[in-house]
Amino acid sequence: MKNGRKIATMISKVVLVFWLAGDVSVTRCANREKFNIGGIFSDEIQEAAFKISTSEINRKHPESGVELVPLTVLVPPTDVLETYKTACDFLRTGIVGLFGPSSAHSSPYVQAICDAKEIPHVETRADFAAERNESLVNVHPHPGVLARLFKDLVRAFEWRRLVVLYEGQRSLLELGSLLEFNNRKGRKVVLRKLESVDKGNYRAFLSEVKSLGETNFVLACSVDVLEEVLKQLQQVGMMTESYSYIITDLNAQTLDLTAFQYAGTNITAVRMLDPEQIEIMEMAESLQKQNAPGSDLPVLLESWKTKLETVLLFDAVELFHETLRNLTVDGKKKIRSRRIDCDGPTAWNDGYSIINLMKSTRIRGLTGDVEFDVKGFRTNFAVDVLELSLGGLIKIAEWNSTARKLRFQRPQKQSKPEDRADVFNTTLTVLISINPPYQMLKETTEKLAGNERYEGFGIDVIDELSRLLGFNYTLIEQEDGSYGVMNKTTGKWDGMMGAIIDGKADLAITDLTITSERESAVDFSEPFMNLGISILYRKPEPVPPSLFMFVSPFSFTVWFMLCVSYLIVSIAIFIMGRLSPSEWQNPYPCIEEPQHLINQFSIRNSFWFTIGALMQQGSELAPISISTRTVSGFWWFFILTMVSSYTANLAAFLTVTTLVAPFKDIDELAEQKEIEFGAKNKGATANYFRDSNLTKYKKIWSYMVHHPELMLDDNDQAVKKVQNENYAFLMESTTIEYVIERHCTLAQVGGLLDDKGYGIAMKKFSPYRNDISTAILQLQEKGVLTSRKIKWWKEKRGGGKCSAKAENSEATALDLQNVGGVFLVLFVGSILGVFGSLAEFTYHIYRRTKREKVPFKEEFKKELKFLAQFKQNVRETNRCATSSDKNLIDNDKYNFQ
Repeated sequence: MKNGRKIATMISKVVLVFWLAGDVSVTRCANREKFNIGGIFSDEIQEAAFKISTSEINRKHPESGVELVPLTVLVPPTDVLETYKTACDFLRTGIVGLFGPSSAHSSPYVQAICDAKEIPHVETRADFAAERNESLVNVHPHPGVLARLFKDLVRAFEWRRLVVLYEGQRSLLELGSLLEFNNRKGRKVVLRKLESVDKGNYRAFLSEVKSLGETNFVLACSVDVLEEVLKQLQQVGMMTESYSYIITDLNAQTLDLTAFQYAGTNITAVRMLDPEQIEIMEMAESLQKQNAPGSDLPVLLESWKTKLETVLLFDAVELFHETLRNLTVDGKKKIRSRRIDCDGPTAWNDGYSIINLMKSTRIRGLTGDVEFDVKGFRTNFAVDVLELSLGGLIKIAEWNSTARKLRFQRPQKQSKPEDRADVFNTTLTVLISINPPYQMLKETTEKLAGNERYEGFGIDVIDELSRLLGFNYTLIEQEDGSYGVMNKTTGKWDGMMGAIIDGKADLAITDLTITSERESAVDFSEPFMNLGISILYRKPEPVPPSLFMFVSPFSFTVWFMLCVSYLIVSIAIFIMGRLSPSEWQNPYPCIEEPQHLINQFSIRNSFWFTIGALMQQGSELAPISISTRTVSGFWWFFILTMVSSYTANLAAFLTVTTLVAPFKDIDELAEQKEIEFGAKNKGATANYFRDSNLTKYKKIWSYMVHHPELMLDDNDQAVKKVQNENYAFLMESTTIEYVIERHCTLAQVGGLLDDKGYGIAMKKFSPYRNDISTAILQLQEKGVLTSRKIKWWKEKRGGGKCSAKAENSEATALDLQNVGGVFLVLFVGSILGVFGSLAEFTYHIYRRTKREKVPFKEEFKKELKFLAQFKQNVRETNRCATSSDKNLIDNDKYNFQ
């Protein structure tokens, strides 16, 4: 596989050398006829491949009598208008064929031009929506045909359940035939679209997929993101022997799967381009001979690898050249190019002759036999099925589109360095590192030796495993306490990792995080503890009470609504008092038939009446009519509820201490400048920020790099620094739990930043891995690991010291959602009261008009006109008043104005 990739990369580099050097020469003979061919591309790689392919084919066939002259233009893939203009410009130059574009956005528009003008249109892109077209030739296999390959693979592997992880709708359409398996013969197919929290970060999504419990996956995503997806699958623990993957992209030759070939995962990939086939090697040798000495490639292009779509350009150009040769030389047909205007009515007469002959021509190209069926789709092509092994990707089967059948030629599997052995009755050397509460020296006055010297959570886990699996163990201590860091220059590991790799110990247990970097060097068991990164900082400090603490029980919204309710109810009582006939009373009870009536609910009295109820003191006013009494009752109920709520919540505010933290999560910590922060030097936590793609985490890593003095060597030193200085420490959540159980002034701030686990490390291909992983799962299911964690976190060595000190929960102001129902009741009561007053007012007028035989309408208008005089609280009765009565009313000192 490595030789093939080197050859493929060499081809690409030589192609680019030719392009960058501008040395794209064509061997020209005097008797050869030149034909212009146009190419519209969206990247420089394909443009270079197009130029080099025409140059190489012209050189390889000097006797053909045909010379192709490439005309190319680079157009952004989404710029449809520019693509359309470029295609029209090419037609005006008299091209005999148009290649590209590779963009699905602009290709239909170019196709429309070629159909109208009968210009041969050649494409090399995967097009699921492709249909038979008179002017189109696509040398890329139809995705609908390729979908049958993956259906045959699923059937051959006997997968009853599988999950399809697809990148977009286009990827899903290309696997449509897989959906036919769903609910057929007991098969189940689950579709999940790849989702990233941040660009390129799929860890949270993959962790969610892992919880489904499925082990068979189809990865329908492009090679641009595939390697990152595989890497993050490994980081979330989905790259083990239990999982199987089928990669649907045909560019398997570009993948670097070195990091996964020792994980034991079943990875199957497909390809059409074999870098080690004879045609590829001959092409590479030919191009290498033409390479101008001293040519240098830009660093940016050094890592580029050959993709199928680019190599298909070689086959497409050769097919076009062979078609022209057969038509002009062997067929004795004179082909004359013609300048065509897109807006004109004319078309090229010879276009369909070339197209029809192309579809019936067969050549042997770099991607195998190139030929087409009656629909114009590529047929009889072969696809290699590859499987990841210890030596890399190896060919295990071949699939032909015509036979539509897998032919397996699986080689004998390479055996692992060590044969599987039974762990029962063996003695294992277990490497530990003193780090509470995982491994500690026993506190005793007696002299101890051997395994008896140590205790802790990790020691209990090893002891439980030994009882379950029946093995003996010897504990040895890592003197420097280092977990291990790989030297980037030598590739060697030190610390515990180096000891495991060198065979100095069989197992290593401590708070050793399972990471992709470590997984590539050693094997890990199933995690015996799950955790994440969080922040250790001092507990929030109490805030002194505010001078205006008395307003805290209610939120601003509630206070505002309370004021609005007071105004509305006061005005409602004023209006109802004027509307209700019962509220117009005799000012002198001694006079049985008064000439004037007064109303107690003036605007000032109405506001005073409601404020008296609000202060729970009442007033000398008393409502008389049913409507005013109804509203008053609702108002008193409202006030009773609000005052009770205020009193209860005020007591909470006066007795509960309000705590304020300077930051709430990692984002606020990264933005502020007053608090310093760091992590364990060369630890997994620091590496997490180093390798993260998130912008905010890159900012944190940059801060750590520029402040190396804040990166500490051990957790004890970090705890002291957090207690004594304005410093926050990023560490694993389980260790934070242990610390805050013993240091009551410290607390965990924010949630978990990631999801990972601690595992037992062992040498690659250790024969004990499966047994130990199975035993760990059994201990988890029985609750043994949970009980051991409670023992060492909350009971032993000072645990539980801070648990009894329950923190006062912070009191919160009552919002509208807490007391909104009371406002609703008050509103309904006010509406009922207003309508009751109107009904009472109308009924009173109606009775009086009937009794006195006057028009109802005129009397109603008269009463409304009087009631609109808000300052007038005295009204006449139906009989005329004497002058003495009027003077008495006017001079009354108890006037209710």
